[in-house]
Amino acid sequence: MEENNNVKQNMLLALNARIHQTSDDGRQHHIEKRKRKGFNSARENLALLCDARTFQEYGQFAVAAQRQRKDYEKLKSDTAADGVITGIGHVNAGAFPTGQTATALVINDYSVLAGTQGYFHHLKLDRMIDVAKQRNLPIIMFTEGGGGRPGDTDITTVNSGLQCQSFSNWAALSGVVPRIAVNNGYCFAGNAALFGSADITIATSSSSIGMAGPAMIEGGGLGVFSPEQIGPIETQAKNGVVDIVANDENHAIDIAKFCLSFFQGDIEHWQASSQENIFSLLPDDRRFAYDVRQIINTLVDTNSFIELKAQYGGAIITGFCRFKGKAVGMIASNCKVLGGAIDVDAAEKCADFLALCQRFSLPVVSLCDTPGFMVGPEHEKLGAVRRLNRMFSVGASLSVPFIAIVLRKCYGLGAQAMLGGSTSKPDYTVSWPSGEFGPMGLEGAVKLGFKAELEKITDDKARRARFDTLLQQAYARGQASEVASVLEIDAVIDPVQTREVIANSIVAASK
Repeated sequence: MEENNNVKQNMLLALNARIHQTSDDGRQHHIEKRKRKGFNSARENLALLCDARTFQEYGQFAVAAQRQRKDYEKLKSDTAADGVITGIGHVNAGAFPTGQTATALVINDYSVLAGTQGYFHHLKLDRMIDVAKQRNLPIIMFTEGGGGRPGDTDITTVNSGLQCQSFSNWAALSGVVPRIAVNNGYCFAGNAALFGSADITIATSSSSIGMAGPAMIEGGGLGVFSPEQIGPIETQAKNGVVDIVANDENHAIDIAKFCLSFFQGDIEHWQASSQENIFSLLPDDRRFAYDVRQIINTLVDTNSFIELKAQYGGAIITGFCRFKGKAVGMIASNCKVLGGAIDVDAAEKCADFLALCQRFSLPVVSLCDTPGFMVGPEHEKLGAVRRLNRMFSVGASLSVPFIAIVLRKCYGLGAQAMLGGSTSKPDYTVSWPSGEFGPMGLEGAVKLGFKAELEKITDDKARRARFDTLLQQAYARGQASEVASVLEIDAVIDPVQTREVIANSIVAASK
């Protein structure tokens, strides 16, 4: 009996020693390199995401497929977990019931062969994708790494490696489970392909993200570049690749957890700002711009709004928020950019966001204040006819609860796009008293419709006076109350009531 106990004890000692080889304590030399850069280790990021004690790890003992050319004992530490930690953890535990917090986690480990993707690395990734699909689990993936790894020599029957299914498996989860990608540092080639395919992308200010790294670019005869020159965060935030820019890894993790919460359910406890002065956030002069983010943050539950792609397509703001604890997708015209006119970048950003809300059954609130679509020869060179109309394609397919609030301008095709296609598409379309409606901007409509009459007036002052009179008449016809009187919108409300109208309408439309 004592001999059996010794055997078992030795087994446990061997197990703990093997686990130690994959831990930060057992890999001090590798972890110190990360610390010198000011970065977290992969397991530190894991501990910040969830309680590591309840984390169920998959494939912890994997090593790089390089046993034919390297010492196996050394591989156990140098290539721990083959460069990627995978498993199931509970993210935002305590904020939601346990059944709603289980999350698949994929954390690339740059301290292992620069985070490159090897044979067993891909097998682990495929296994986790399959588990997430079977159990309907959201995924948070840390993507730092240099792409494919050419040094795996153990798999002798593979030539091209193009049979790898990780990329198609990951892409196939689109619309199945929410996928959040987080990046810090270098993210090239295959790692970037995974990052860019996620539903929500978060990257730190020290990120460089590109579909090829320096070696591949140079090998293709395209020049010599440092890693920092390839897809720096300044570029990738402005072009819409990165949804949210974080200060560092800790900040990125907080953002990832916050974004995930909108897919985990409603929250019971919330607060809201006073609505008493919300109408004052709109300028008295209809020609003046204002900060619609102030209106958003006043309307929604306190500290619940997070914006996506803030540096891209700025004429429309997109993001997640809550009304009385219920998760909602928000789109809003931003008159500080192009006067709120919708350009191709804003249209595609908005269409992608609406599609995301539709895929995961998030209600949508639209705050409309737009003079319409951007037009002109230069804009047509950007493919406006095709790209602007994506808003109509996605809007037509919306079946989630959809509430529209017209704050001020509601003109032309651009306004219809903000409303899902027409004033009749939303479940409830209302306007503030400041709302003004028409087939095109009032000034343009008057100039076009009364061109001949105005040209006959030779005196500049008289012509201007007549123009102003016609403009006021057009404004009177397009006022919210007049539009409501012929049932083109459902109601005109006191702005103080907006929050309650939205919250109640979402509940009613959800039943």
